[in-house]
Amino acid sequence: MHSRPPLISHAVFNTMSGTNATLERFAWLGDGLAAAIWKRETVEEFTSYVQPGHHTLSCYLGGGYRTERAGVPGRYGAPQQLCSMPDWHESQWVVRGHVHMLHVYFMPEHFTRRAVAELDREPRELTLADRTYFENPRIVQLCEALVRQPWNDTGQLLRANEITHEALSELLRSQAIVRRDLRLRGGLAPLVRRRLADYIEQHLAQPITLGELAQLACMSEFHLARMFRVSFGMPPSSWVAQHRIERARALLKAGKLPLQQVAAACGYADLSHFSHRFSKAVGAPPGRYRQALAG
Repeated sequence: MHSRPPLISHAVFNTMSGTNATLERFAWLGDGLAAAIWKRETVEEFTSYVQPGHHTLSCYLGGGYRTERAGVPGRYGAPQQLCSMPDWHESQWVVRGHVHMLHVYFMPEHFTRRAVAELDREPRELTLADRTYFENPRIVQLCEALVRQPWNDTGQLLRANEITHEALSELLRSQAIVRRDLRLRGGLAPLVRRRLADYIEQHLAQPITLGELAQLACMSEFHLARMFRVSFGMPPSSWVAQHRIERARALLKAGKLPLQQVAAACGYADLSHFSHRFSKAVGAPPGRYRQALAG
């Protein structure tokens, strides 16, 4: 449980490991997401982060009253205070006294790939804001739920994964900003991007071909494939596959339809194909996933 995660071993997790902080809990939550709970007791210590290469959401669970960020005078931590630290940020912190905090680690693409569906923006347009000690009751509520949730077995990790995804969606809506160095070249016109996204969402139960999408966008298959990747952050096939999994998750969470009907509603040829794809993407078969979320 406390083994050092390879993806983030050079960044925020590693920096914290090099301090006097105690790692209380750590887990991979699936989908490349990770969470850690840290506790520190110190008279005064300096901690620096330099372009960690991944995003971090920090939620203070206790203490932090005398902890501050250099360059942000007069602002101190406290329980339920949040910090968002993007992959490109640099910061130095003066840590004093008792601090108990949750860290959620995630890659930039896990944050911005939600942009098309949730904000009608291209992933390449946005990044996470560098924010020190802000308030968001919903994110705090989700972070506290994540802390209360055990992270031991598959079912518990699936529930933790759901909580974390919801927190990242709220973080996207409240703390996404336009990149300062933004120079958009190529890609699809906003109207075409919306048309394609809507078409895919409305036809997930059916086979969706590159030819159909190209015809809808009034361009060749080759050109559409290139422009789609630029505007959506992934190839058309990956976007369709991802949204089939997301629809399946939503239907399973609702807990009403038989698995065969869920498979059909998401465009899978049969229950076996659905189970294989879902297990590969989520880490558990559909029935186990539904059971885990049911509690």
